[in-house]
Amino acid sequence: MYEQELTSILDRLIPFREVTRRARPSDPWFDKDCLEAKRLTRRLERAYRATCRKADIEISAVAGTSTAVRVAKDAWYAQRRNYRDLCQRKRSAFWCDTVESDRKSPRSLWRSVNQLLGRGRPPASSAISVDEFSRFFYDKVNAVQLNTAGAPEPFFSHVRPGVSMSSFCSVNVDDVITAISHLPDKSSAADPLPVSVMKMVAPELAPFLTELFNRSMSAGHFPATFKEAFITPAIKKPGLDAMDAQSYRPISNLTVVSKLLERIVARQLKSYLQSFDLLPSLQSGFRPGHSTETAVLRVMSDLLEAVDSGDVAVLVLLDLSAAFDTVDHSILGRRLQVTFGLDGPVLAWFHSYLHGRSQCVRRGMYKSLFVQLLCGVPQGSVLGPILFIMYTADLIALVEQHGFCPHLYADDTQIYGSTRPPAIHDFQQRLSACIDDVHSWMSSNRLQLNTNKTELLWCATARRQHQLPRSAFRIGPHDIIPSKTVRDLGIFIDADLSMRSHVQRTVAGCFAVLRQLRSVRRSVPSSVFQTLIVSLVLTKLDFGNATLSGLPTNLLNRLQSVLNAAARSIAGLRRSDHITDTLASFHWLRAPERINFKLAVLVYRALHGTAPRYLSDFLRRVADLPSRCRLRSATSNQLDVRPSRLVTVGDRSFGSVGPKLWNSLPDDITSASSLSVFRKKLKTHLFQQSYPDIIL
Repeated sequence: MYEQELTSILDRLIPFREVTRRARPSDPWFDKDCLEAKRLTRRLERAYRATCRKADIEISAVAGTSTAVRVAKDAWYAQRRNYRDLCQRKRSAFWCDTVESDRKSPRSLWRSVNQLLGRGRPPASSAISVDEFSRFFYDKVNAVQLNTAGAPEPFFSHVRPGVSMSSFCSVNVDDVITAISHLPDKSSAADPLPVSVMKMVAPELAPFLTELFNRSMSAGHFPATFKEAFITPAIKKPGLDAMDAQSYRPISNLTVVSKLLERIVARQLKSYLQSFDLLPSLQSGFRPGHSTETAVLRVMSDLLEAVDSGDVAVLVLLDLSAAFDTVDHSILGRRLQVTFGLDGPVLAWFHSYLHGRSQCVRRGMYKSLFVQLLCGVPQGSVLGPILFIMYTADLIALVEQHGFCPHLYADDTQIYGSTRPPAIHDFQQRLSACIDDVHSWMSSNRLQLNTNKTELLWCATARRQHQLPRSAFRIGPHDIIPSKTVRDLGIFIDADLSMRSHVQRTVAGCFAVLRQLRSVRRSVPSSVFQTLIVSLVLTKLDFGNATLSGLPTNLLNRLQSVLNAAARSIAGLRRSDHITDTLASFHWLRAPERINFKLAVLVYRALHGTAPRYLSDFLRRVADLPSRCRLRSATSNQLDVRPSRLVTVGDRSFGSVGPKLWNSLPDDITSASSLSVFRKKLKTHLFQQSYPDIIL
């Protein structure tokens, strides 16, 4: 009875409450030297306090009153300073090494910073077993196969006569050594050697690997031991339910030697495809010189020109379910032969590469049983993305037959077009027929359109927004409500093409990163912190800025506020301090000039054949125009500017703003002999425009 009363009294005075404690491991830079120094510091502290108790003197009153106490205190303070200095050196050295190793990859650098700050994506939940993950990934692919089982046979376009690839070229030891040196420092659980060790012993391994690779390519056989993959479940994006298997995507970890062979084959395959111009020009995924930014720039420019002429435009973003994992091997093999001209040992090698593959889910020391794969190209491989591009190449011609413009980036499909406002009803019917045919084509090729993630955006000027359709648009079994803003390959597009949403989200994201980096400001030197800012903030600020040319001053000022805040964070300035001199000392261009720099570089690359062809189509030299070939301007490097009607719309198209910017540059810049020289001269020119009062 007394115990119950005592318990009730304690519960009233000290109520029970749950406390969440986050397990925080030791910092990665905290090594044995730091541990020994910490132990010595604590030992000297205990000795000092024991000396104080022995002398029976209060700690606050002992300073200078006892020789023994003073000696113990000095020893403790000296060791504490040494310990703090050691930790600071270790911390700074670690961050310097981390930043230097990931300097060229902002994504890897941000992943490392997130992990070090404890904010990285969580690992796969231990509540879901590896067998459950394996079953979920298998059932997801199997469901797509069942849904498309009754589709008609696919159609195959035919390669031009005389175009074929029937054999691989042999490689030598130097080729293999070069390929090994270019490998990323990532290893698989199936690798007998880490990549770093493989690079050290490359001269000794290269002769054996060369013989293996040449035999594989000449015999048309991919080694069976290279066909096993370990699957790592990776959560798709932060915020998803970690307890739900649908929140994860499978990432294949293949052996380094197998990917080395794939790199050698991929190099020869790409050379063949490029030499005969077999790749679709409107596919920007996994191709050199192409990017999400160039793809969206082309789509935005076409939409801007259509809206500028008074039309109403539409943009449809299609999404596929498990696209890479559902590629049918027999259809892919047929397309490689009929559409792309692969034959002989080359075709046999790809058949061997695709068939007989298996995978298992691995997490720590646990792994599931191996499952045989009957379809799909392995994600995480070198050849997988290239094969998927070839698999979906015929889709572009299908969309163009309906009078719409397609643009693909890997498995992301964009379909857009325009019409006069009175003809919107007929236009919707044509669009519906186009998407129905796309759906049928995907089913015939054993791919499944994910209508739940399909988005539709009607575009018009701000004054014509009332003319846009508001009713739902039917795609397959679902009704799609038109959106006011869509995210297209990471760039947000508004219905009025104002790019206001993209600027707002970019600024918010940059300030969020700046707030996260504050926690490491005192741990790193200023030079390293500046590198972090440039890699993690300025790259985010510059992403997609080629589509921001011609925006009003108030939006550009918001972008400039990110640069100002980043510079103040590095220099340790207050918000009210003047920032122009600091920005100039960092050699940072202001926001408008950063946009112009990106655009001018794209124009230079387009004129010299290193940019996508769909951007080069916007540019025409004045000298090439028959009506102006006799004028004095024909002897210059000037470009023809496409006419436009509205400054806020048509003038922002790449075909208009690009030539205008190019024509405004001095001749010594536009006639630069190389891209590096052009970039150097261009930045000097734009830097003078950013800070006209500063003398270089």
